[in-house]
Amino acid sequence: MPEPQGSAHAFDEAVRLEPSGNGRFTGHTSKKYWNFVGPFGGITAATALNGILQRADRQGDPLSLTVNFMAPIKEGAFTVDTKLVRTNRSTQHWSVQLAQDGETEPVLGALAVFAARRATWGLREAVPPEVPGPEACKRFEPRLEILWPQMYEMRYARGRFGTENPDSVTHAWLRDVPARPLDFPALTAICDAFFPRIFLRRPRMAPIATVSLNIYFHVDAAELAAEGAEPVLCVAKAQVFNKGYYDQEGQVWGRDGKLLATTQQVAWYKE
Repeated sequence: MPEPQGSAHAFDEAVRLEPSGNGRFTGHTSKKYWNFVGPFGGITAATALNGILQRADRQGDPLSLTVNFMAPIKEGAFTVDTKLVRTNRSTQHWSVQLAQDGETEPVLGALAVFAARRATWGLREAVPPEVPGPEACKRFEPRLEILWPQMYEMRYARGRFGTENPDSVTHAWLRDVPARPLDFPALTAICDAFFPRIFLRRPRMAPIATVSLNIYFHVDAAELAAEGAEPVLCVAKAQVFNKGYYDQEGQVWGRDGKLLATTQQVAWYKE
């Protein structure tokens, strides 16, 4: 359902931060992006990146982002502290911490590298899978207690959530609901919007949590803006499930075949 004209997109409200001085910002969790016991990890990672994007002394565009989820995030207000660690000729190195009232230690820590890209020789060895366009793929209708999947239009070309699959590979077209032009915070959230790989191999609910998320951005702001609000193709798979932890790696492709981002994460699970 379209949002009322003139209202902010739910995503922008979820990652909104108010500056409070000295690189600190305040924000609030969003019910619309709620997971089982806390906010969807992708929206929290996007919020951390947004803190750097709002810094006046930020130079260049995101090149990499590493987010470590240290403790559960409760519903309510939080603070985001951003720190410029070092500026080089073409890169900046940043650290981010997210904390909540009553917590003596941060609940999230992140490191980011921003870079000024320049025109050079280039080559792409990765190849997107051959899949039908989003119009030919049936839309996934989430029947889950969690809310955040409802904030995305997901159309799966390979892999089925809720049933046992022969492998953990999924190919899915994805975009925000309502459709929203792609930017770096949105791309960050999408890099965590793959359903947990364990649910593709063992279709039963089990406690899981991302421990560490890594994202590598392969386009600059102008290239990303050129994608508009078109769906992106998300490719994900796992390599190992062992003793309570599993990995996940993914690719996010533009509709024109441009590789926008690659991502890896390690997640905890319990049976």
